[in-house]
Amino acid sequence: MIPNQWYAVLESAEVQPNKPVGVTRMGEKLVFWRNTHGQVNCLRELCPHRGAALSLGTVEGDCIACPFHGFQFDATGQCRLVPANGKNAPFPKQLTTGHYRTYEADGFIFIFWGEASDELSPPRYFDNLTGMASATVRVIWKAHYSRAIENQLDVAHLPFVHHDTIGRGGRTVVDGPYFEWDGRDKFYLIAINRLDDGTLPRRPEELTKPESSFWLEFIYPNLWQNHLGSQARVVVAFAPIDGEHTLMYLRFYQGFLKVPVLDRLAARLAMPYNLRILRQDQRVVETQLPACSELKLGEKLIQADRPIIAYRRRRQELIEAARNPSVAA
Repeated sequence: MIPNQWYAVLESAEVQPNKPVGVTRMGEKLVFWRNTHGQVNCLRELCPHRGAALSLGTVEGDCIACPFHGFQFDATGQCRLVPANGKNAPFPKQLTTGHYRTYEADGFIFIFWGEASDELSPPRYFDNLTGMASATVRVIWKAHYSRAIENQLDVAHLPFVHHDTIGRGGRTVVDGPYFEWDGRDKFYLIAINRLDDGTLPRRPEELTKPESSFWLEFIYPNLWQNHLGSQARVVVAFAPIDGEHTLMYLRFYQGFLKVPVLDRLAARLAMPYNLRILRQDQRVVETQLPACSELKLGEKLIQADRPIIAYRRRRQELIEAARNPSVAA
């Protein structure tokens, strides 16, 4: 995983008032809860006193209480009450557990996985979904999140993995593909696949931006969007569970039906087809080795893999910058 990044790790609806939620993300056991103002907090799940799971405890005001001995911890992981010592006893400052900065927007809960500064900017999300209704399903892959992301940037696999769905038509030749950065943490991708007429694929530098309402977007570290015309989108948040599993929050957004209640029903009705496509990918991606993607894996990449190369290169830059603050990200 890339340190010092905002990761979408949960949907807002998964953390309800007065009910702690324990999950594994980024290879760590974490607990989430809402304070009296509805704000989401995140701590490492194990109580530093005796190692019990805080997710089995209760919400007490703005704190979470351990189910074993009632120790209460605030949003920073500081113990604020030891019941055995009495409510007026000074709290033990050394009794702390790790915490992560949280941010909630667009129906997702983000954590900043790293050292958060006071000047930390909020996470970036897609700004072209206003007025659309959505539905979400969750799918777990036995794959590292980087491999799952790369699959969604791979335009050459479509006629083979998805031969009877989105890859119908046998368009095996890949021109380009067209690729463009938007700042340092976001890029666009347009697939230009065609039938093999004997001519070689056009090189990326030969392409001008196509007039198309179908394209892909990616925001580091784990958000992807597929534009399906002006009124439909597929968004996926690739939440890393650990080094071998990824929880994919698959959302379908639609804007063609705007009647309340029916708008969300229309979004849900699109899910079986989207899940079918995702499972076609899953069957193959779960077999890939090495499990984690890196800039230099020894793979023999081709021109059509340009977006994957760009993803890996920028991912490596961000990892190196997190390890060495003197390296510009």
